[in-house]
Amino acid sequence: MLEPLATDTNSIESLMGEIGRNAKVAARPLAIASTEAKNKALEAMAEAIENAESEILDANNVDVEKAKAAGISGSFIDRLILTPDRIRAMADGIRAIADLKDPVGDVIAAWDRPNGLHIERVRTPLGVIGVIYESRPNVTADAGALCLKSGNAVILRGGSDSARSSRAIHACLVKGLESAGLPVHAIQLVPVTDRAAVGFMLTGLEGAVDVIVPRGGKSLVARVQSEARVPVFAHLEGLCHVYVDKSADLDMATKLIVNSKMRRTGICGAAETLLIDKAAASTHLAPMLEALKDAGCEIHASEEVLALSPGHLAATEEDWRTEYLDAIIAVTLVDGISGAIAHIATYSSNHTEAVIADDAAVVERFFNEVDSAILLHNASTQFADGGEFGMGAEIGIATGKMHARGPVGVEQLTSFNYRVHGSGQVRP
Repeated sequence: MLEPLATDTNSIESLMGEIGRNAKVAARPLAIASTEAKNKALEAMAEAIENAESEILDANNVDVEKAKAAGISGSFIDRLILTPDRIRAMADGIRAIADLKDPVGDVIAAWDRPNGLHIERVRTPLGVIGVIYESRPNVTADAGALCLKSGNAVILRGGSDSARSSRAIHACLVKGLESAGLPVHAIQLVPVTDRAAVGFMLTGLEGAVDVIVPRGGKSLVARVQSEARVPVFAHLEGLCHVYVDKSADLDMATKLIVNSKMRRTGICGAAETLLIDKAAASTHLAPMLEALKDAGCEIHASEEVLALSPGHLAATEEDWRTEYLDAIIAVTLVDGISGAIAHIATYSSNHTEAVIADDAAVVERFFNEVDSAILLHNASTQFADGGEFGMGAEIGIATGKMHARGPVGVEQLTSFNYRVHGSGQVRP
């Protein structure tokens, strides 16, 4: 059961201040912790999650029932639900992170100067990371494990809808820290669901927090980006496009667009807009729309598409700007690769875009001219995921251009310093 939650602003401020101080203290020994100690903790965390499957599922069932009673949307329910398979996937993800190379201390580059100085650029932890997230209780495990592997302390603030699930998972992470002799405050979960706690985190907790990572709906991310007084790794939304060129293999294109949209509609890498080359409309349009419809997808079509394939809902300007997170897709025709690039430049959130084509020149233009964090060729947009990139897991997808972009894994959770070795040199 959850403990009673403090609601008095002064008590929440005091609580958050203590959490920040504890995190900052824990960050120091964690930054120099051995790879062996971190991996031991991660392995123990994975085992603890597997052993606590029934407790985690029980807690999750309460969260899910409360969310359904509150009328939470289906896409958020899908993100919230845990199953035995998803719990095993959490444990496997933690083990995959343990298997990754430790980024801390990695020499990124090294060079010698004419005066004999030897200079190295070396990866270092960021310090204390604040993660604010909604619905997805698995983020508790992913973020905790990624921050630990990269030598960072982390403050986790999950949403009220996943509070019980997150606390059950967090208890397993603490067991892992204890088993390896690492500071238990290295991974802290904010124990209150009051929104004031988020506000205090965004202030940086008196300098304790070095970066904030929001993972949730548009309103949460917008608030974080607007109010944060510390750097933010975030994406506002995933307006992901798939462009089907006239050179695309029809069977491949049909399979990829159905998977991109329908595998899991509620994730940020789900396709929201389908762009089809006008030169391929007579051969590709009808079969792809039929396949989407058969899969249960609602189609919002442009006038040009409706003229060739009637019976769908008419798309409006708002459709090109909407992240549905549901079994809905907007479809239009474009004038080849130039038209696709122009449409994406106008409407994309710079998250993930895919091109389906066999023409190498088309692919090269797409990769060179589309300005998004993740670009795919002949592959589903659902691969926009740190685990699928071999990162073990991700703490989120960053669409900005400073420091981190795309899946934020262990390397992206580090900074660097310069280490200069001399032999008595003085500057003239």
